[in-house]
Amino acid sequence: MTRDRRIEQLLGLDIPIIQAPMAGAQGSAMAISVSEAGGLGSLPAALLSAEQLRTEIGIVRQRTARPLNVNFFCHVPPDPDAAREAGWRRRLQGYYAEFGIDPAASIPASSRAPFDSAFCDLVEAFRPEVVSFHFGLPAEALLARVKATGAKVLSSATTVAEARWLESRGVDAVIAQGSEAGGHRGIFLTDAIGSQPGLFALLPQVVDAVTVPVIAAGGIADARGIRAAFALGASAVQIGTAYLFTPEATITPMHRAALAEARDDGTALTNLFTGRPARGLMNRLMREVGPMAPDAPAFPTAGGALAPLKARAEAGGSADFSSLWAGQAAALGRPMGAGDLTARLWAEAGAPAGG
Repeated sequence: MTRDRRIEQLLGLDIPIIQAPMAGAQGSAMAISVSEAGGLGSLPAALLSAEQLRTEIGIVRQRTARPLNVNFFCHVPPDPDAAREAGWRRRLQGYYAEFGIDPAASIPASSRAPFDSAFCDLVEAFRPEVVSFHFGLPAEALLARVKATGAKVLSSATTVAEARWLESRGVDAVIAQGSEAGGHRGIFLTDAIGSQPGLFALLPQVVDAVTVPVIAAGGIADARGIRAAFALGASAVQIGTAYLFTPEATITPMHRAALAEARDDGTALTNLFTGRPARGLMNRLMREVGPMAPDAPAFPTAGGALAPLKARAEAGGSADFSSLWAGQAAALGRPMGAGDLTARLWAEAGAPAGG
């Protein structure tokens, strides 16, 4: 077997490992460490303002000349739905009473920013080597501006149909995201979350369906997963949860403690925290209200009503109302620096054939 090395050539990598962009769980420090080790470090923009992203990219550019991936969400913000929001508050009323929180008090907006002209201005100013998207692709005019900078464009597909859709619109590579993956599902052509395939069923079918390189994502946390992904035709792997064990991760102590106790059957897909399916470690809220609740407000607004509960619980050392994003292979995680993890994973994988 000869390994597909197109991603290394396309993106200028020494190691075909991409650190998954994880909004709220990492910043420039992790991206720098991974890129310096020879992989592709990523910066997630979904929870940042344009000015915050400008600062983060600036830090990366000051500390490494290696390739950088900047990642954006491509959802359409929902119209306000007061009735649905009120119903969601009623669903949570018992928890508000438990913590002594006024259920009628104003709550902070829960938002994740989609790619827009202001973000595109930053791409044009900083010219990151790679720009990746989740939930499809931005409008054609914005995508054309990104490609005009010379950036290589990646996006996530959770089905063969999504992979074909992305290729037809000019992406340079497709990220095949299996259902094992932690965090938000990249699903965008359908809402049929129950029929989403696992990575090792999805990956070879996507490889057969498209001509661009394919990046494997979901449930890969050690050398065995890397070797298996390459055997099924992947040109690179994207790894997220394993990097949550590194000191560069910006997760809470409660999240780290939960990861340390992770089990193979300890995660579930849930829409409670944002309104869109995402995989995380089970906690009290997921067990008692979900994990999937049809009355949760549309993405990304569901988290607003949870914010005061999360704040009060975390102040007491509890993650009962916090999103604890993690994939199904979290139990394979090992604490070490992000750069060391990147190098060790590749060394342990034995630089599979052609590497």
